[in-house]
Amino acid sequence: MKVRPLIIFLICIRIAYAQPSDLTRYVNTLQGTNSKHELTRGNTYPTTALPFGMNTWTPQTGRNGDGWKYQYFKETIRGFQQAHQCSSWSNDYAVFSLMPVSGALKVNEDERALKFRHEKETARPDYYKVEFENGIRTEMAPTERGAHLRFSFPRGEKSYVVLDGYTKMSMVKIIPSERKIVGYVNNGHYVPENFRNYFVAVFDKPFKSYGTWENIRNTTTSNAREKEGKGAGAYLQFADGEQVQVKVASSYISAGQAELNLRRELGSFKKLEDTKAAAQKIWNGHLGRIVVEGGTEEDKSTFYSCFFRASLFSRQFFEYDKSGQPYYYSPYDGKIHKGYMFTDTGFWDTFRAQFPLTALLHPTMQGRYMKAMLAAYEQCGWLPSWSFPGEGGSMIGNHAISLLADAWVKGIRTFDPVKALEAYFHEAMNKGPWGPANGRHGWKEYYQLGYVPYPEYGEGTAKTLEYAYDDFCAYQLARQTGQKFYQEVFQRQMYNYRNVYDAASGFMRGRNSKGEWKAGFDPFEWGGPYTEGNAWHWQWSVFHDVQGLINLMGGRGAFVRKLDSVFSSPSTVNTGSYGGMIHEMTEMVMANMGQYAHGNQPIQHMVYLYNYAGQPWKTQYHVREVMRKLYNATENGYPGDEDQGQTSSWYVLSALGFYSVCPGTDEYVLGSPVFRKATITLEDGKKFVIEANGNNDKNLYVSSMQLNGKPYDALFLRYQDIAEGGVFQLQMQERPDSTAAHRAARLPFSLSSEVPVP
Repeated sequence: MKVRPLIIFLICIRIAYAQPSDLTRYVNTLQGTNSKHELTRGNTYPTTALPFGMNTWTPQTGRNGDGWKYQYFKETIRGFQQAHQCSSWSNDYAVFSLMPVSGALKVNEDERALKFRHEKETARPDYYKVEFENGIRTEMAPTERGAHLRFSFPRGEKSYVVLDGYTKMSMVKIIPSERKIVGYVNNGHYVPENFRNYFVAVFDKPFKSYGTWENIRNTTTSNAREKEGKGAGAYLQFADGEQVQVKVASSYISAGQAELNLRRELGSFKKLEDTKAAAQKIWNGHLGRIVVEGGTEEDKSTFYSCFFRASLFSRQFFEYDKSGQPYYYSPYDGKIHKGYMFTDTGFWDTFRAQFPLTALLHPTMQGRYMKAMLAAYEQCGWLPSWSFPGEGGSMIGNHAISLLADAWVKGIRTFDPVKALEAYFHEAMNKGPWGPANGRHGWKEYYQLGYVPYPEYGEGTAKTLEYAYDDFCAYQLARQTGQKFYQEVFQRQMYNYRNVYDAASGFMRGRNSKGEWKAGFDPFEWGGPYTEGNAWHWQWSVFHDVQGLINLMGGRGAFVRKLDSVFSSPSTVNTGSYGGMIHEMTEMVMANMGQYAHGNQPIQHMVYLYNYAGQPWKTQYHVREVMRKLYNATENGYPGDEDQGQTSSWYVLSALGFYSVCPGTDEYVLGSPVFRKATITLEDGKKFVIEANGNNDKNLYVSSMQLNGKPYDALFLRYQDIAEGGVFQLQMQERPDSTAAHRAARLPFSLSSEVPVP
């Protein structure tokens, strides 16, 4: 992947002139924005927000309703949006935008769009600025539920601000005496009928004139103060050449709560610089939870840019009432409830690394999230799987149980495990009304046959593998909490991955309800029994029992040869049931790493599996290669969709030297850290320090390890090893260590090594 020299140069210049304690200088929020339908480099947008904030703000290059909100190669910006989008593929909700206009009033989103150049654009977590070619300058700084914007118009030019109600219904009310606009929008796909996002925008300068408009026919009504309907919006005129500040906040609960959010979060800030300084302080405190030393400036920029994006999801969906108590509008039943709620994540992506990273750094928030998932179950009858903000059921698997089991085994025990198991049992024995991950496709056949048959059910092999892993997580939670009934039910099913392994071909394959393997097998063929991948990618989705997979494949030697073959095989693509190239295929070919397709989730853990076969030096090599070749801090910074913090979290954990291969256990499997030293400050103030002596781009192999001054021979760290603080020392060297001592190291968890195979 080619790194743009200009972007790296600009990042390094920004770093050189910043204060030493300012870690935000390393973050480029444009990372991953050079994306389109055919090829994604992250599918991100330049997010201006606080960590896990309810709202984010971003410039808008795409048309209203377009999932590609901001594309680096576009030349114009048409608005500055309140945004929540997880992915271009899922689109957005609760969106409205503000846009400065000079000269003649233009409300049409195409006509008001202004040209800009990236050389005049600043994109940081705490501050966004762009200077348009016509001389207008826009600046933004974030709070959790709002933002502070400033529009500076050219001298002598007429000065307007246009509020666009985006898609679906909206309402605006202009209050000139208070220099204010209030209103609501209700756009979004997975929302109840009564869903509204109430907003308030307060300006610091008086209105010279004003009016309303609608974005269907782009008609305006001068001097009108109120409008409700599809795409209803407002426009304001200020004194010529004015500089205008506006404070904006919103609420899902009420207009009054939106006003409260604005007073609480922005009331004390007179200038945008004040809001920016507060946001910068928050981000530096957050990013400072992990301080890295050594490595190049480019390495640090990649690390902190990924850490930033790993810190946006899941988003808060709760607010604080007048007495400071949390409460929320539920996107599941449309009612108001006390407590915490979170949204904007798809567990198929994020159970793998984003939540295990959050469990380390933010266990209090993680505990609140577990309770919120069970609250969602009470409100809609199902555990969430893809919330945006309500349930969409996208992708496959029932991975809420992975989060719950993972929290429990790591000591985050804020929820009722019996209720969690009851909810998962319901999930595993039914199919819900929403997408594939809402309940189970083929649940009855999975229970009776031990696998999901294909072609009776699309993606049946992938679903079987993920159901088996989820059943293991339920078994774990049941076993640890003494729930014998659930333990026995899911113990019966957690080995079901074996039922889709074909010894003759050596791959996981599709088979029909008669037990017959899919004819004409081609391991390079995408789709069919697999989800967004092929047999090479789905071979490894046995997170909970890698030793069992090794046994199926004929032992360690055969297993390692198969792992090696992923990289040595050609990057051949058979488009299969997709009927044409999709972006994941293109990204795999561009990566030029054989069949290793890091741009999508199913294979991201695979490089760590060498550890389970006693060859950790191969994990160390491949992990460093993936980080070196496929990540950077530019607009081309990712090898595929970033996916709600997952692909970023993979990098953050891997750069620290470990990864969560099997959430639902307390282990983080070892790799090779990027930095000479990394200090993790835990939530309680304890510090876990990783020292990789002699580490550089050549010395990437581990020769010896010590934990708190004592020799260490395990190929994993336990959650408590990190959470209790301490020092983990690694001695790095240039050549791999394949000695017998390494081969005898303690291996990570595998179910077959601990529980008898039935």
